[in-house]
Amino acid sequence: MTNRLSPQNAPLTSRWQYWRGLSGWNYYFLLKFGLLWTGYLNFHPLANLVFAAFLLVALPNVKLHRLRHWIAAPVGFALFWHDTWLPGPQSIMSQGSQLAGFSSDYLIDLITRFINWQMVGAAFVLLVAYLFLSQWLRISVFVVAILIWLNVLTFTGPVIPLTPGGAVTPTTAAVKGSPAADGNTLAATGGGDIPAQTSPPTSQNLTAWLNSFYASEAKRQTRFPDALPQDAQPFELLVINICSLAWSDIETAGLMSHPLWSHFDVLFKNFNSATSYSGPAAIRLLRASCGQPSHKNLYSPADSKCYLFDNLAALGFTQHLMLDHNGLFGGFLKELRQEGGMQAPLMDQTGLPVVLQAFDGSPVYDDAAVLKRWLEGEARDNNPRTATFYNLLAMHDGNHFPGTSKTADYKVRAQKLFDELDDFLTTLEKSGRKVMVIIVPEHGAALKGDRMQISGLRDIPSPSITNVPVGVKFVGMKAPHQGKAIEITQPSGFLAISELVARSVDGKNFVADQVDWSALTNNLPQTAPVSENDNAVVIQYQNKPYVRLGGGDWVAYPQ
Repeated sequence: MTNRLSPQNAPLTSRWQYWRGLSGWNYYFLLKFGLLWTGYLNFHPLANLVFAAFLLVALPNVKLHRLRHWIAAPVGFALFWHDTWLPGPQSIMSQGSQLAGFSSDYLIDLITRFINWQMVGAAFVLLVAYLFLSQWLRISVFVVAILIWLNVLTFTGPVIPLTPGGAVTPTTAAVKGSPAADGNTLAATGGGDIPAQTSPPTSQNLTAWLNSFYASEAKRQTRFPDALPQDAQPFELLVINICSLAWSDIETAGLMSHPLWSHFDVLFKNFNSATSYSGPAAIRLLRASCGQPSHKNLYSPADSKCYLFDNLAALGFTQHLMLDHNGLFGGFLKELRQEGGMQAPLMDQTGLPVVLQAFDGSPVYDDAAVLKRWLEGEARDNNPRTATFYNLLAMHDGNHFPGTSKTADYKVRAQKLFDELDDFLTTLEKSGRKVMVIIVPEHGAALKGDRMQISGLRDIPSPSITNVPVGVKFVGMKAPHQGKAIEITQPSGFLAISELVARSVDGKNFVADQVDWSALTNNLPQTAPVSENDNAVVIQYQNKPYVRLGGGDWVAYPQ
């Protein structure tokens, strides 16, 4: 005999008891709404609405109801992670071997940076408010209404700003009227070598523009002469590749007015390093003679004419390689050989004083001592034409002084390095040697951090990380440059460095009675600010930054 009060035959009013609402999951969604409003989430409205629907479905069986909570816990955690800007599983796995190489103290330091005590306090206040208001209000109704509204916005476009301050602004230090801002405006209009950015910034249009950028870059190449003229003057090229130094870091450390900057003849103010990791950055620099490839194509063979130092070797320059570290972490030295084409033997590091220990515990040698060895060693070289690549690690996050485990203060290390470079350039100027010095950082240190990444995290190559200072100094000129440095404000990349070297390769500017600096620096190749790591791409489009993670949709970079 059928029970008239069974769930199947129960009156409609009694069936409402199985609709239990979101219960404690309300706080989960309220927390997300707060983070979304403050710009800390890459919120996925539909996925969250589906998750809420899963939690709301009426289940008469109490055991099924409890089982759903057990299933929902890991799903909710994964969805929360998916909604943040934190590295995804693919990125973590790709960097897993490198993370394993970090010292335990550095790993603990990184973990503690994720704790924002202000946000913890705000989350506690929100929890108390929720527990208090839920006694009188059906919070689930408001949560579901907000989720539906957010989904509507994904189809209609936001009519109300979701974050404080409304519109997103560029993340570079460029403000309206500044040189970098003017350069970015030129990029947005498609000036010179950069594809036009006239279409609306939809996800489809941004992808199409990125594809057109790479297609355009694939056709670009610096033309070096087949041979040097008879009256060519020998000189030396020294490329100093600094890890973890961007304009934003220099400004944060209060070193914008350091005497180092007064040495340069040419200063790039809007140079994009195109990545935020050391290996890819060094490869891009060593392949500077061709247009900017995608991250994936960095690890495929390139045309022989793309390798800057090989182009110089073909003209009689002897290659040299220096590091202030052992080059083992992340296979850095191996990548220089295999992907960057740098086959010169590593300069002897025997007897160099160790001033720091790297984040993996390996030694970091004193840069003043390394540069002094270069001065002494190159002076005895039989070939007056040399090209030296020097990569230094002193500024990397997690480096610490021997005998301590705490990360050394960035400003202290930067001050020391700038002082050493300042002294080196001064000594070099007094030596009488003809040297073209190019200082070009790999990427920034993310000293400040932002809504997407904590301080020191560089998984996403944001403009504040990839906008780096590049300085060029011609030492030993008969008619040296007078006055302040010539500032290159147009959007620039590695091809501009290669072009500047090609224009100087005959060495005639070193002995000229008068140097045509305009001819040397005008109309250098422009490169749009496109930066890419293995799992993230950041572009500047119509003067605003956009980011794509894991091949998903483009979103405005949060500010």
